[in-house]
Amino acid sequence: MESLNLPSDVFGIANPKSTTGRLDIFTRLITEHGDEFERVRRGYHGALYVEVISQSFPILVQAGMTLNQLRFGRGKLVVAGDAKLKQLDQDALLIDADEGSGRFDIDRGLRITVDLEGNGSGVVAYQAKRSSPPIDLSRIDHYDIADFWSPIYQNDKRQYILDPGEFYILASKQRVRVPADLAVEMLPYDLATQEFRVHYAGFFDPGFGYGRDGEIPGTRAVLEVRANEMPILLEDDQFVGRLNYYNMSAKPSKVYGGTIGSNYQQQGLALAKQFRRDQQYSSSSVPNSKQGESESAFASPRLGEELDLGGDSDDESNRSILSIAFPESSEYTIRAKD
Repeated sequence: MESLNLPSDVFGIANPKSTTGRLDIFTRLITEHGDEFERVRRGYHGALYVEVISQSFPILVQAGMTLNQLRFGRGKLVVAGDAKLKQLDQDALLIDADEGSGRFDIDRGLRITVDLEGNGSGVVAYQAKRSSPPIDLSRIDHYDIADFWSPIYQNDKRQYILDPGEFYILASKQRVRVPADLAVEMLPYDLATQEFRVHYAGFFDPGFGYGRDGEIPGTRAVLEVRANEMPILLEDDQFVGRLNYYNMSAKPSKVYGGTIGSNYQQQGLALAKQFRRDQQYSSSSVPNSKQGESESAFASPRLGEELDLGGDSDDESNRSILSIAFPESSEYTIRAKD
């Protein structure tokens, strides 16, 4: 539904939304005359298209549903180096790595390991069933987990073998924290160390596991794992991925959390929001846990509505994404098609 008319120095990067990844729905953004998936070149003016591949479950979608999301950047996209990460305070800024919650290790980004101990629950993972009814993406807190997922329980060896072609939901050993002036991307593959995809969505908003001022003691990262061509033996606390940190252009006025409907904050081993929450495990180490879908801090445009990148209104709800991110931009628009 959306089209773009970007400034000459603003680019876009897309990724699936959290719920999309947890349902094993593979999405990729495509632009006119583009040569890369998930990338919108600087100054792009044109339509957007989405490739959608549902790999585990039949899905029902409706017009207006959001399966992926687009973030905007200006200047050179530079990952915060190891030296900068090591300068940040471990507990307050990066990741909660108390005794028993995973090690704190920086090596070409912040290393993440997998939890096969359970962290208070006997269930350490879920495996998608091959045959299941369709999932209507508009139904929230609705479906019985047992109809779609097989739970995987902790064993004495604290290890599990991933079968080729199967899809799994696991959780990180660590509790991730993203300060409000930073954003994080998890690399989906690391070909030097693994033969499986560890994440679909892979983007952690400012405030994830942190709140606005550090009031949240970390949130576990959910891993959306698919083994490729061979069985993979996973062991508890095994390295599975890296987090790359990026600077925001400014500290946002709204951060990831309950006030904007972000329901994956303080999650445990959380499935997608379509499945019944009372059947899911919440991390016992984090109080008031809840699962669901993260929604954007800004409402999606109605059909035919124009998002003005400028404007003089002080009402933040009337300002567009780009005008808040880059206040000096005033002549560009994002349009939703009729």
